[in-house]
Amino acid sequence: MATTKPRGTLTLAEFCEELQISPRTFYEWRAKRRAPRCIKLPNGELRIRRTAYEQWLDAQEEAA
Repeated sequence: MATTKPRGTLTLAEFCEELQISPRTFYEWRAKRRAPRCIKLPNGELRIRRTAYEQWLDAQEEAA
């Protein structure tokens, strides 16, 4: 059974591809609470709302 992706969300793979980081880096950021907020689906997969990603990205820019 294929999992459909909710509109306006990124999969973990899409997030990592956009930032050119490894999933390991994402999980390290998540453990340190430096990653954007995620939605955990019942099957355990993570999704990141596009709006949360953009807000998180803006906050990183301000901190630079």
